Amino acid sequence: MCLQISNARIVCEHHVADAGLTIRDGLIHSFERDGSPKAEAIDLEGDFLLPGLIDLHTDNVEHFMQPRPSVQWPSSLAAVLAHDWQLLGSGITTVLDALALGDYDSGGARTAMLNEAIDGLSRARAAGLLRTDHYFHFRCELSDPALLSIVERHIDNPGLRLVSMMDHTPGQRQWHNLTLYREFRRKKNARVWTEEEFAHYITERREHQQQYVPPGRSTIGHLCRERDIRIASHDDTTAADVDESFTDGITISEFPTTVEAARRARERGMKIVMGSPNIILGGSHSGNVSAMELADQGLLDVLTSDYVPGSLLHAAFALSAEGFDLPEAIAMVTKNPADLIGFTDRGRIAPRMRADLIRVRLIEGVPVIRNIWVAGRQYL
Repeated sequence: MCLQISNARIVCEHHVADAGLTIRDGLIHSFERDGSPKAEAIDLEGDFLLPGLIDLHTDNVEHFMQPRPSVQWPSSLAAVLAHDWQLLGSGITTVLDALALGDYDSGGARTAMLNEAIDGLSRARAAGLLRTDHYFHFRCELSDPALLSIVERHIDNPGLRLVSMMDHTPGQRQWHNLTLYREFRRKKNARVWTEEEFAHYITERREHQQQYVPPGRSTIGHLCRERDIRIASHDDTTAADVDESFTDGITISEFPTTVEAARRARERGMKIVMGSPNIILGGSHSGNVSAMELADQGLLDVLTSDYVPGSLLHAAFALSAEGFDLPEAIAMVTKNPADLIGFTDRGRIAPRMRADLIRVRLIEGVPVIRNIWVAGRQYL
């Protein structure tokens, strides 16, 4: 199948070109330097043409699996398909679905959701129902006593591309402020402690941390390196946190919570990943460092949608509006994540690359998607 596109502002790796291109058999075949409208081509009317977005961390599927704290959606397949359509409508053509491993006070609900999500995604893929190209990012809660048994069951999933090492023990990293942690838990699941109950809970969590986190980091790191699976740290707060990860061979710092941690990650040659909602909201919803501040200091490589798929494209253009070079900003949601995970066939607009493309027009400063192609097939 051959398709021609003309009259586009193509965001290339280092520049924006007024040009057209030809798609053949799902790949970008050639550029047309004369981008003027042609009768046989799709006229983009001067809109931007970008590579399809690549999202390394979204827990969006969990919102469809469990739309309310007490509601488990009865069909995992239906939940997965709704999730897939939302991603596609947000311009995300490749995704690492971020699934939590380890219950961490969920009473088994997280593990049940994990199994249902993997099953639903696998069935949807086998039936050819997915539009976006789905892979897995396993978010491993190191302080969970059952974590290693869960990891061992799923580590050989062929879709696994990234593992992040999480330690949400209260009193450190993201939750170094116990008052904020206690309030967060109260709002999220109406957990209300007496002072005595809270003190006992914190003691128990710290005991679990001491007992399970070190062997969990070691074992999971070994399993990933054996399989050439990328590993990320999570919520690094201090230079010591980063140094620990670097010593363990981790090359990605996901969601550092301070400038100190991000700066040390850069010194260590680690890639820095932040959430795009942070850019749109003007800061972290939990009081951590601003992603825009890190970007201003050259301490940001990749954006992920985290919990709002529609924020990914919006954040890239928000960076451009703040003075960042547009190709550089778009690379944070296309080329850079592709390079980080080892996707050599996508993430940039060039001959022989996958024709994952999105047509975008700015309306009142908001990027609006007008067309989407995945491997050359048009869905919008």
